Amino acid sequence: MKYLVIVNPTSRRGKAAEQIPQIERKLDEYVLDFDLVRTQKVGHAIQLASQAATSGYDVVIAAGGDGTINEVVNGLMLARKTTENQPTLGIISIGTGNDFIFGLAQKQGVTPACALIAENKRRRIDIGHIIADEAPDGRYFANGLGIGFDAAGGVLAEKIIWPRGFLSYLIAALQNIFLYYSAPTLKMNIDEEVIEMPSLLVSVMNGRRVAGGFQTAPNAHVDDGLFDICIAEEVSRPRMLTLLPLFLKGTQINEPEIQMKQAKKLSINALQGSMPIHTDGEVICQQSKVATIEIFPDALEIIG
Repeated sequence: MKYLVIVNPTSRRGKAAEQIPQIERKLDEYVLDFDLVRTQKVGHAIQLASQAATSGYDVVIAAGGDGTINEVVNGLMLARKTTENQPTLGIISIGTGNDFIFGLAQKQGVTPACALIAENKRRRIDIGHIIADEAPDGRYFANGLGIGFDAAGGVLAEKIIWPRGFLSYLIAALQNIFLYYSAPTLKMNIDEEVIEMPSLLVSVMNGRRVAGGFQTAPNAHVDDGLFDICIAEEVSRPRMLTLLPLFLKGTQINEPEIQMKQAKKLSINALQGSMPIHTDGEVICQQSKVATIEIFPDALEIIG
């Protein structure tokens, strides 16, 4: 088998680049036939993954964080429109949040990831897709999509130089409580159900966790053909502060302001205000008014 390793050297604020020699050493130890390339800009991994499919690679390995995985997934899914070859996804999780592998129950780091890749056990997972007015060409996602509070928080987290990791997301969430307060009024068609209300957060999850520690969908499964959707209604700032630690434990699902749904497809219109939207932690929309989100069951084969 032929492997392509796509490394994002800027993941984890540049720390991922320091682990490239270890990645090469470990894959050599398992006598795997691989090429390794470094991404050079945002969106480059999409192009590299798509080219890997058309070039006949059997496995494409995303080495980085959730954003890198997202780009590789998009490249693999888009390549299906032009080639019959469908490479398997491998993951070496060396990013900041590493939320997707949490939902996969995989261990973080180069050594366990390379051992898993060499073991070569495979399974299929679901993949999400969104089309929005600010993203008319669409975007695939592996872990989850967020509308409102967590998307706005992701923008703030990117601006925090220190500390890194989960603490940066936590600080951003606390900042966001006082900056992102006016929740948009959303009309949500969730399969056959219609919900209309001011919504602080809508988290559409394939995985279980976002932002390195917030379990918005603690009971989600990546292979059940359904999104797990967490909807938080608009609440006061003091109530936001009391809800925050519950999201860390995944126990917010028992609170009256929280609704948990499962669905295959949903469409959302912003009746008042607009929607910042992220996919796998990467903000793709700032002020969207309309979005349609759909799950594709068993869409991608992965190692793990």
